Formats: sequence, C-alpha cells, structure tokens
Amino acid sequence: MASSDEELVTLSQGGDLDSFNQLVLRWERPIYALAYRVLGREEDARDVAQEAFLRAFRALNGFKGQAKFSSWLYRITLNLCRDWIRREKRTPVSQAPEGIDIIELAGEATPSESMEELVGRRQLGRAVSKAMAMLPEDQRTAIILKEYHGLTFQEIAELLDCPLSTVKTRLYQGLSVVRKQLHQAGVSADALKH
Repeated sequence: MASSDEELVTLSQGGDLDSFNQLVLRWERPIYALAYRVLGREEDARDVAQEAFLRAFRALNGFKGQAKFSSWLYRITLNLCRDWIRREKRTPVSQAPEGIDIIELAGEATPSESMEELVGRRQLGRAVSKAMAMLPEDQRTAIILKEYHGLTFQEIAELLDCPLSTVKTRLYQGLSVVRKQLHQAGVSADALKH
C-alpha cells in the first residue's frame, strides 16, 4: 500500500532518503509540467523542477505541514519560475514544433481518433499555448493551476497567498483574454469543448 505524502515527509524528516525519493517519483511529472507550462522551454523546466526538489529536500525539516506537501512544492516551483523569468528578463514562450511528424502523431492517436482530428488537436494546443503566453504572469498562473493541475480556488488562493476573490478575478480575466485570442485566431468554441 502506498504511503501518503504526509507519511513520506515524516519519514524523510527522520532521515529516510528512500521516502524522499518516493516523493520525488510521485511529484516529478506534475512539477515538471507546471514549470514547463509557466516557462515554455523543456530544458528550463527540467532545471527548475530539479532545483525545486533540491530546495524542498534542503528545507524539509522546516516543513510544518500547515499546507499539503504538494501545495508547498508548487509554491517552491512557482517562485523558482518567477525568479527565472526575472533573471532572464524573458517572457515565457510557447513551444510549438514547426512541422508535424506523422509517425509521432500516429503513436499519439487513440483508436477512435482520425489523423485529421489529432492534427486539429495539436493545432488547437498551439493556439492555446500562444494565447496563454500573452497573459500577465498572475493570470497565466491561475489558469495553469486551475485548469491543468485541478487545484481548487481555495488551494490556489493559499498557494499564491492572495484572497479567493483575486484568484477568481485573475482566472475569469485570463480565460476571457484566451477566448478572445482564440476567436481572433479562428478557433471555434466547439473546438474548445473537445
């Protein structure tokens, strides 16, 4: 039976490195995904994710369990992303491959999905990424945490240390801009529902 995050944290705080490694294995994909969605570059996201776990390990004894371990780790990751953006004086980019690799796409297709549908899904993903890259950081972060990571409004408010109403406003304003950008790019509302 798998241990909970809290149990693994307690064991890790007691010096059990294997328990911390289990936490890393459990959270490495979500943390990388968060960093990638914020920064838009694979290599930078890998570096930030690695640094996030390193910082979490070093600060683990200071973790008091007032928030969930995952929220604490998300906060570390978001702070590192903000630092990276400031240090690099860059805006996040959206990675989009130039050409479409049919062999790669064929591996991703589900049996019920045609090649045309898969290409359309890829193009929609690129349009969404481009629209998201145009948002201010606070709106983009709220959308990423809510829509991609499934956090509740309350969890996002605690994570970002801001009022619940602020999170809702950022999300509403950000999604409004994304919808407008997608409409201008010719993406229909029906395409967004799939």
